[in-house]
Amino acid sequence: PTRVAAPGAAPLSAPSRRLKTRRVDDVVLGGSKDLEGDAKVGSAGFRQLVGLRGAADTEDEPLWKIRLQLTKPATWVPLIWGCACGAAASGNYHWPFLGGATLGEGAEDLAKALTIMVLSGPFATGFCQTINDWYDKDLDAINEPYRPIPSGRITEEEVFQQVYFLLAGLVRQ
Repeated sequence: PTRVAAPGAAPLSAPSRRLKTRRVDDVVLGGSKDLEGDAKVGSAGFRQLVGLRGAADTEDEPLWKIRLQLTKPATWVPLIWGCACGAAASGNYHWPFLGGATLGEGAEDLAKALTIMVLSGPFATGFCQTINDWYDKDLDAINEPYRPIPSGRITEEEVFQQVYFLLAGLVRQ
């Protein structure tokens, strides 16, 4: 039996359309022309270190670099910025020399804001990204085989050591 749409209605099965995408290979930021090799912004080594697509497939890296890749530093910025803006907008943040606040009050609030930024960026986001990479390891083995877990550059034990360390950093705040 053939299904027919009501008169004036959209067809029951529309032809499939592909989403057109394009790949951006060259990322250029101010001052990045001085960097060379894997440290150059936009290079495959840099993309790998900060957790972006199009990364290099390397083998002999120190464990600290692999752990940093798992936390995907590129994802820290929005959360850090949100914490800073939230602290400033709370009404309880004292700006030194503005509104009668002393340098000491401003320095104390700045120290609190910086602490929250460090806890939210590397600890909270890093914890979530590491857990996500662990549960996506089968999918990443197909789509991003250069990532630390599917490539086998970090063991299950080392992944969970990192998860527990990041979680402990969050709980102790």
